[in-house]
Amino acid sequence: MKTLIIVIHPAMEKSVINKRWMEELKKYPEKYTVHSLYDVYPDEKIDVAKEQQLIESYDKIVFQFPFYWFSSPSLLKKWFDEVLLYGWAYGSKSGFKAGNKKMTLAVTAGIDEEGYSDSGKYKYTMNELFRPYELTFDYIRADYEEPFVYYGIENDPSEEWVERSVPMYLEFLEVL
Repeated sequence: MKTLIIVIHPAMEKSVINKRWMEELKKYPEKYTVHSLYDVYPDEKIDVAKEQQLIESYDKIVFQFPFYWFSSPSLLKKWFDEVLLYGWAYGSKSGFKAGNKKMTLAVTAGIDEEGYSDSGKYKYTMNELFRPYELTFDYIRADYEEPFVYYGIENDPSEEWVERSVPMYLEFLEVL
């Protein structure tokens, strides 16, 4: 079954890694459906029924985004608020329509991994910072999978560093 990749990047034209990942994923339409929220909803008016139907159509869903202010770009939060509704995604009579689906994150982070540690610049690991996502997916009874994080683009924005990430990301998606 194909994997749905929901991409959340408000400035894709300026992106380095996320744009490259999208280009690569689009080479495999038999494996991946790339759904870029800022492209589909430039006005941020989300078609809730369409998004819910999309989620229902896939067993594996990846939310791909750059790590902004220790979270995702704002459109993902809005998407969660509007799409993961009571009566559809959770609640005693919802049927938990997103339940039992594998859900995870694919995130790019500017600094090196050491910065996200007890002794690092930001004092917390990425897994600690991702807890709200883990709790959200648990709440809707989805199967939260270990995220993919690619670190260090601020320190090394070279084409070689970007290209190094592509096979790693594809391998992550294959074993999901």
